[in-house]
Amino acid sequence: MANPVFSRAEAFQSHGNPYGQPAYAGQGYPSQYGMSGQPGGEWGSLSHDGPQQRAERAMTFDDVLGRTGLVLLIIAAIGALSFTLIGPNMVAGGPALIVGSIAAFITAIIVSTRRTVPVGGVIFYCICEGLVLGSLSAIFEASYPGIVVQAVLGTFAAAGVTLAAYKFFNIQVTPRFRQIVIISTLGFALAMLFNLMLTLFGITVGVSSFGLIGILCSALGVVLAAMNLVVDFDYAEQGVRNQAPASESWRAAFGIAVTMVWLYTEILRILSYFRAD
Repeated sequence: MANPVFSRAEAFQSHGNPYGQPAYAGQGYPSQYGMSGQPGGEWGSLSHDGPQQRAERAMTFDDVLGRTGLVLLIIAAIGALSFTLIGPNMVAGGPALIVGSIAAFITAIIVSTRRTVPVGGVIFYCICEGLVLGSLSAIFEASYPGIVVQAVLGTFAAAGVTLAAYKFFNIQVTPRFRQIVIISTLGFALAMLFNLMLTLFGITVGVSSFGLIGILCSALGVVLAAMNLVVDFDYAEQGVRNQAPASESWRAAFGIAVTMVWLYTEILRILSYFRAD
């Protein structure tokens, strides 16, 4: 899968509806959503003669849009707060960026590997990522005034164009397309990690600095992030089509938010190259 957030969720797969047709009530469910010892039982059944609990309704596009808007709002709010606090105190920017990045990475791994979505974990990730983006934005803004507003507008413009292209041009996310996105994204991530290791030893190859290589790498990052957004949109659509539980909309929102954060950082980086003297 291109986005590991969806890798453990049957609800977002394209091989059929694991939740039954046409609705939840009275249908069979996978064992991870039922009670232990009843892999084929109904939603929430304690026993065949025990009390029946109300089945969770199916996820809708409104659920995905609402949760996505909420998580992005939390990231933006915490980001704006940390940006404001760190702005006059740039010394705190570095530590806040490091601590927030580590916490966000660990939280993302935990949330991604859970069968059921820990909403608290998603919210905590948003807080950590907001701290990271606020700190990073403050550092860039100090060197290139006005760049943050440009990056924010560019991010939402790119995401909007990507969504419009996905819907109106009927982009088909085939297994081949997913494979290309996976391999390309993994290769890009490994290249960035290798570049970071070289930088720690004082070796620069131009990937993170102004120049043809740096601009091309950032442009590639933006393209890959947009391609991952297309895959994320397709996963969300599969979840709605498969009638996943409404709670799974948190997973879809989380996956889209992770990609949006990556898109923002790449746009921020590429804009800084064109603002460099």
